[in-house]
Amino acid sequence: MNVKPNIGIINALIRITCGLTVLAWSTSKLVKHPWRDSYLFMALMGAMKVGEGILRYCPLTDVCERMQDKNDGDGNQNKTNNILPYNPS
Repeated sequence: MNVKPNIGIINALIRITCGLTVLAWSTSKLVKHPWRDSYLFMALMGAMKVGEGILRYCPLTDVCERMQDKNDGDGNQNKTNNILPYNPS
């Protein structure tokens, strides 16, 4: 698996900031209500966003880019270019 940065520096900084905010909020709530699994889930999501920002790699963005490249190579664009417009005369 080739992991190279696929998000920009501003996007990475936003992910780190939002991830740390969610992580701090969820851990503070988790201390007060440790039996709630939703706070643990939110802590994991916040930590994942911090990790994505530090590495500047988002797996979901990578999957979307690969699917877009795959669809561009199928030749579907050529099929739409060969359609002639309707001419009633």
